[in-house]
Amino acid sequence: MMRPSSALLVGVVKLLVGAYARWIGTTPGPAQRIYFANHTSHIDTLAIWSSLPRRLRSRTRPIAARDYWGSGVKKYIATRGFGAVLIDRAREDAASDPLEPLRASLREGDSLIIFPEGTRGASAVPARFRSGLYRLATEFPAVELIPVYLDNLHRSLPKGALLPVPLVCTVRFGAPVTVAAGETKEAFLERARAAVVGLADQAAA
Repeated sequence: MMRPSSALLVGVVKLLVGAYARWIGTTPGPAQRIYFANHTSHIDTLAIWSSLPRRLRSRTRPIAARDYWGSGVKKYIATRGFGAVLIDRAREDAASDPLEPLRASLREGDSLIIFPEGTRGASAVPARFRSGLYRLATEFPAVELIPVYLDNLHRSLPKGALLPVPLVCTVRFGAPVTVAAGETKEAFLERARAAVVGLADQAAA
């Protein structure tokens, strides 16, 4: 059952930005997945999570930076509202691996929402992907990797803005990506990034 706080969050996001899902090359289903997307605003996480069918939200956990979402009202929203996994992006403990909370969630059967750029960008298309997606893909080969493109959120809530501008935002889900036999980390990350960029081109199609 969806918690009242979760239902409220979904309603607010739908009202503000729409977050309409378009499934291109895949369909919503029960398979365990890692959804990876471009990152341009603080509302990206909520937009993707809200766009999923209700039956999938309870087992899909967004990844959120502890330095932003880890205290006060924002922590309540992140952990109680949409079940986020908080990670130590700042590496306060140099001996810790920031991917370990993600591995723990995957081992428990959860799906994840991640942003391989690692931080928000100002461009409509993602910057170079960091290595985390590749590491998770090779460690959990049975988990589907689904590229996602958030259209218009860089205009609705650009970096530095406090309130979203009402715009219709679309969440595009693409065909699964896999690590090919013998593929290097660099080649895979660039191909995964290209899958997200390709979904951006769907706007002109």
